[in-house]
Amino acid sequence: MMRVTIARQHFYFHAAEVEQAMNRTIPEPLIGTTVAIGGIRYPLMQVGAVLTRQDRRDFSVREVERAMRMLGFTIHPPVL
Repeated sequence: MMRVTIARQHFYFHAAEVEQAMNRTIPEPLIGTTVAIGGIRYPLMQVGAVLTRQDRRDFSVREVERAMRMLGFTIHPPVL
């Protein structure tokens, strides 16, 4: 279990919990930085919103990126 801080709130996640939560989520169009979870790429802001249940305006891409890296997920740069 890893403690991560997103939008000044602490969350405790296992990588398996993140995979389970995102497994039942349809990926939005890949805009900006993405993360590979269970072989599927998701926009970081979508992942942050699903995991924290917070409004996307309350956190940054960098916060979610840092949390996903700490949990061992692969981050992909924006596609141009």
